[in-house]
Amino acid sequence: MEQRNAKNPETLLYKNKSVADLAPDALEAAEAFCEGYKAFLNNGKTEREAARYSETLLKEAGYRPFVPGMELKAGDKVYKINRSKCVLAATIGQKSMAEGFHLNIAHIDSPRLDLRPVPLYEKSDLAYLRTHYYGGVRKYQWPTIPLALHGVIYRADGSCAEISIGEKESDPVFCITDLLPHLGAKQNEKKLPDGITGENLNVLMGSLPIQDKEAEDRVKLNILCLLNEAYGITEADFTRAEVEVVPAFKARDVGLDRSLIGSYGHDDRVDAYPALMAEMETKNPAYTTVCVLTDKEETGSDGVTGLNSMYTFHFLQQLCETQGVNPIIAFQASKCLSADVTAGYDPSFADAFEPSNGTYAGRGIAIYKYTGARGKSSTNDASAELVSYLTSLLEDNGIVWQIGEMGKIDLGGGGTVAKYVANQDIDTIDIGVPVLSMHSPFEVVAKVDVYMAYRTFKAFCEDAR
Repeated sequence: MEQRNAKNPETLLYKNKSVADLAPDALEAAEAFCEGYKAFLNNGKTEREAARYSETLLKEAGYRPFVPGMELKAGDKVYKINRSKCVLAATIGQKSMAEGFHLNIAHIDSPRLDLRPVPLYEKSDLAYLRTHYYGGVRKYQWPTIPLALHGVIYRADGSCAEISIGEKESDPVFCITDLLPHLGAKQNEKKLPDGITGENLNVLMGSLPIQDKEAEDRVKLNILCLLNEAYGITEADFTRAEVEVVPAFKARDVGLDRSLIGSYGHDDRVDAYPALMAEMETKNPAYTTVCVLTDKEETGSDGVTGLNSMYTFHFLQQLCETQGVNPIIAFQASKCLSADVTAGYDPSFADAFEPSNGTYAGRGIAIYKYTGARGKSSTNDASAELVSYLTSLLEDNGIVWQIGEMGKIDLGGGGTVAKYVANQDIDTIDIGVPVLSMHSPFEVVAKVDVYMAYRTFKAFCEDAR
């Protein structure tokens, strides 16, 4: 047996380090970049709002609506909005699309509560809205916080009422009540997921009755009168509605050093905004770049606005048609960054993580070669060649990165849109910002990680290799 003497151990070891140590010059830039990100969060609490705000930014940046068959040249910028909920933006590259696209894909839907088709009811002189939770929420986290209503309601005549109540200082807010601890003995005996059930997630709307003492459901009728006066809607119009219940608070700096951001909706707007900014700032790229902000990821990416549909790939096919390129050849030559969050290592819950394979807030953008559950089920597992390409890109551009997994193998897992892109014969890898308290009403991220995400997407857009 031979014993070696390592002259420079640091060159042999992998150890992720903080952005503050590796790139201290990035702190000021990260602070400035995240001011725009906080505005994006506050203006886009639903996928509809995020898409509309993104469209405004794209128009200001000179993007034109994409029309199939339109003439496009290198440097042209076009966009498309899919059914008011998804954003597709592209900058035409100098190379033929036959040499592939560079795709950045994130999602703009977040876990929340949706109103049921017949939501409004009265019980014991209180009016409530029934909800149906959307995505992987932990139900016990939603009672006793201020809530807002956002969405659209279509009237019988086909006109649309846009709802946003609870965001202005002058607005009322709403809430879901919980049982007081003095009477909570039986509730305390339940397992955590059962302490609050889906049927308990009812939003308190009011308590005043209409003046007619002979009427039934007087409090409910008073709420309907207020809604009718403000929006011209009736109870039947809720059957034609998409109204979401979201936290009423805004994005805020967290910590005395203001190094973190707490907000609703980091998953996955924390990747969507940097990807969009990178796309908008890319000029005359070698490869055609495409940024997609999609919907329905939190419920499995199904439906016409989810990545499991063909809307993104139809857009790419139509882009190919402008150059007479076979889309199969283009897809096979393409690369995609599936931009979604991962779990930030939380020392308060260390038993859920494997530290060596954890990803940490403040240590840069996180690569995860595969997602899925337990035995890598339902995952895209990126190739070694693609991981090598990405890490080389990050190193060459001085971007701080780390690599890891969601947590301990047998505890569960998670999925992204990566497999739906890979199923179209496009090389795809997952990458994103580590999040603390993921899927909660108030998630937390490090500003430097948001900035490193932006730099990653921009380097990928501008890469000519």
